Amino acid sequence: MPQGWTADELLDFLVDQVGLPQADRPDTLAVSLTDIGLDSLAYLHLSAEVADTFGVDLPAEMIPGQPLAEILDTINASIGTREPV
Repeated sequence: MPQGWTADELLDFLVDQVGLPQADRPDTLAVSLTDIGLDSLAYLHLSAEVADTFGVDLPAEMIPGQPLAEILDTINASIGTREPV
């Protein structure tokens, strides 16, 4: 089973693969995708990557206001690892 994601890996994915400008990369995971200017299409991209990489299904629709920390926790808890955020 693959290792979980770290906070930096999640944020790097958002910058490198989803289109988040590096200048908008947050210093904390206490923000939601919409807080950093990303939309439901970005969430679908993230969800597909998580399913392909970790075999973890995120909810089908983005939960408004859900902090990135909760998304990361969902991923890592589902595969049995936890990353302090």
